[in-house]
Amino acid sequence: MTSERLEVQRTITADPATIFRLLCDPQGHVAIDSSGMLMDATGEPVTAVGDSFVVHMDREALNDYPMGRYDVTVTIVTLVPDREIAWTVLGQIRPPIGQVYGYVLEPVEDGTLATSYYDWSNSDPVWKEAGIFPVISEGALRATLGILARTVTRGG
Repeated sequence: MTSERLEVQRTITADPATIFRLLCDPQGHVAIDSSGMLMDATGEPVTAVGDSFVVHMDREALNDYPMGRYDVTVTIVTLVPDREIAWTVLGQIRPPIGQVYGYVLEPVEDGTLATSYYDWSNSDPVWKEAGIFPVISEGALRATLGILARTVTRGG
């Protein structure tokens, strides 16, 4: 890990394909969000780099910035079936922050070793200089992995 990337891991008792399916589904992102900001999503499951969907957000859950309800576009930047998925988020803010969120899935004896990562190494210098990173904490990444584990082992 660098100082511009957070990674957390958890073994999930589900196969990589099951987890990957959920991560490709816009509603899956809403289901596993630990922040409480993701209210809903519009779009079809992603199948390739460049695919995107819209997430309907509400910043009130964090009570930090009075942004109200707003939409962001999630665009896939890495997609290796049943192995890795990563995306950037484009919202209201300009220049775009440029952070990348993703998951790496590795089959293990008990299911899947899921690595969740948050990387801002290629973010716009404006935001690096502003000292806003990490926007998402390691604890939030861990919580989302826990919700992911609970969701896929309950059958979605």
